[in-house]
Amino acid sequence: MAQFSKDTHELTFEEMEQSLASIEIPPCPAIVTQVMTEAQKDVPDINKLTRLISADVGMSAFAIKLANSSLFRRGAMTDNVAQAIARLGTRNIVCIVVATALRNSLSGGLPEEFMESFWRRAGNAALASGMVARKLRGLPADLAYTFGLFHDAAIPVMMRRFDDYQSLMAEIQVSHVPLPVAEDARYHCTHPVVGALLARSWGLQDTLVAGIRFHHDPDVYAMEARFLPEPARGLIACTHVAEHVLAELNGEQDMEVGDLYGKALNYLGLHEEDIQDMREDLSDAVS
Repeated sequence: MAQFSKDTHELTFEEMEQSLASIEIPPCPAIVTQVMTEAQKDVPDINKLTRLISADVGMSAFAIKLANSSLFRRGAMTDNVAQAIARLGTRNIVCIVVATALRNSLSGGLPEEFMESFWRRAGNAALASGMVARKLRGLPADLAYTFGLFHDAAIPVMMRRFDDYQSLMAEIQVSHVPLPVAEDARYHCTHPVVGALLARSWGLQDTLVAGIRFHHDPDVYAMEARFLPEPARGLIACTHVAEHVLAELNGEQDMEVGDLYGKALNYLGLHEEDIQDMREDLSDAVS
């Protein structure tokens, strides 16, 4: 069974090989690489980015939806791809491409009902994480959005590999055992590890990779910065707050965050009064 080194908080190469020997990481689609390469230039060609996104119906629709969302909307609604991209800016274009490509890459061969529910929850978590980050200093909303979308993306990867994965998820609803603990016991790998490798293979920022790797770690708010950079911890905290509030709004028990919610608030310097102000915005945004 793969274990963390208590000196490095990292998996060794051999442990990764052992854990992921039977997991197929979806390859990064070419369009993701093309858009990231262009968006990261000192002077990105917005016309080229617009052409790339306009050529994909799913990405075009998502660009318009995101531009009209409460996270990015400024002024009147738009139904024009070029206007949507101009409103979002080049940094947020990466959100569009990653979101659409991720859904296309991971949905094949899995129960449609489950995947619709999974992507709805992931989209809501992304939007809510971005809204939490927008109220803080030093945490870009676009990065929080991408993290919220991607942090549990390895769940469909593992479901596609392990036939009994859905039954495992049903079991933890009764046992209340944390999902990574149950995954490690049965499969000797976890979705945070697989998700971090997926994010790395897709060329996402190291901050996102580290955040995905440790977002379920019970010691995440005590971990030394040399193991978990503060920007990554900030992304985790935004998503912890977002997921807890979303569970409340949906009338569900918080199975994802638990005791880490209070620690996330403390880390971000937020109070329950601050969150109360966010609840109505989040309710309107995800309805």
